[in-house]
Amino acid sequence: MEPLLPAYKQVGPNRYREVHGMYYDDFVVGDTLEHRPGRTITEVDNIWQSLLCLNTHPLHIDAVYASKTEWEKPLISSLVSLAIVGGMSLNGTSARCTANLGWDKIRLVSPLFVGDTIYAETTILSKRDSKSRPEEGIVTVETRGLKADGTIFLTYERSFLVPKKSKREGLDPNY
Repeated sequence: MEPLLPAYKQVGPNRYREVHGMYYDDFVVGDTLEHRPGRTITEVDNIWQSLLCLNTHPLHIDAVYASKTEWEKPLISSLVSLAIVGGMSLNGTSARCTANLGWDKIRLVSPLFVGDTIYAETTILSKRDSKSRPEEGIVTVETRGLKADGTIFLTYERSFLVPKKSKREGLDPNY
């Protein structure tokens, strides 16, 4: 059986190109997409991204300070976890989008630590035609970050503008 959302398109005899993202027409409200591969969080991820974002709270970058907290070790910064989960979900959802329209209801529901392996999954909440851009539509999704044991550590909703298949003409054919 051919998948409803193929991961590759044929570009020549015995030659295929990986497909990134989906068109508006491909989204089905209620469907859940599992994003792979997972990602094991490292100390470098946390330190570099925390400092890059100017998040110098010692709970994220100072092991001695963190050892004296209830966690007894550094917590992964929420900016780090949000960025990684957002990146993990991009290819399967909005890699074709015209614009990210906003994030909503971001919730940090469980701590994340160095060494945790995480995954992401996205449920399509709604979609509607754009009023100002007839060849595009607005999709709203809920994305969840999960640890390997299934614990949800992060949730958020996001809306983005994405082209319909009818707008394929004029888009970069290499994607």
